[in-house]
Amino acid sequence: MKKYLSLLLALCVCCSLAACAGTSGSESQADGSQPSTSLDGSQGVDQSGQEEVQVMSYAEYMAADLDTQVVVEAYVQAKQSWWENQATVYAQDQDGAYFFYNMACSQEEYELLTPGTCIRVTGYKAEWSGEVEVIDATFEIVEGETYVATALDVTQLLGSEELIDHQNQLVEFKGLTVEAAGQDDEGNDVAFLYNWDGSGSQGDDLYFNVSYNGQTYTFTVESYLCDSSTEVYKAVEALEIGQVIDAQGFLYWYEGVNPHITSVTVVG
Repeated sequence: MKKYLSLLLALCVCCSLAACAGTSGSESQADGSQPSTSLDGSQGVDQSGQEEVQVMSYAEYMAADLDTQVVVEAYVQAKQSWWENQATVYAQDQDGAYFFYNMACSQEEYELLTPGTCIRVTGYKAEWSGEVEVIDATFEIVEGETYVATALDVTQLLGSEELIDHQNQLVEFKGLTVEAAGQDDEGNDVAFLYNWDGSGSQGDDLYFNVSYNGQTYTFTVESYLCDSSTEVYKAVEALEIGQVIDAQGFLYWYEGVNPHITSVTVVG
């Protein structure tokens, strides 16, 4: 009799353990959905049940392949433009800078993108004529600390391969000489052009040439970023060939270095 009772008890315990194992391996979440998992099989949700977002460092972003999705956090430095619910923004952190092109953004959200504001951006890494940027992006504002970059002096890097490492950062150049940008209708050399070929008029982008250590570079005042009412626009219109200037701006790239200038000071 005792052997019979022992055998019956053991059988009940085994059934109970099997039932627990089946429940832990197949039970759905309370809403009926299956728990989400990452590619390596680990849970991809936090304690609140929300999916965790893997934010890239600047180094990881730069190492990512073109046309792949990226998620980054950076601080707004300047807004270039907004139209049709799309915003173009220069952003930066302590390690590097980003150019967010035509990012989905309402006009109300655009007003909140003040310098120093931290945003988390999800989009696709792309390149256009040498400019590395993030396109087809969405964003959210991240509450917390702010950061406004100090311009980095890259004068000595002009003409070097290292200059592109600072692409899209706020930079400054010192001791540049203004060169002829082209000629007017009468064949006289001029210090700037409206549009790259002189085909524009006041209100369009300004292009001007500067030289340093025997090499000449083309700088731009992007009219969406700094329109004709800004001090930098007027300062470039007043430039004279042979003047020496200091300049600040964002290290944009187009078939080579083509900074978007935000400040010009004549120093000689």
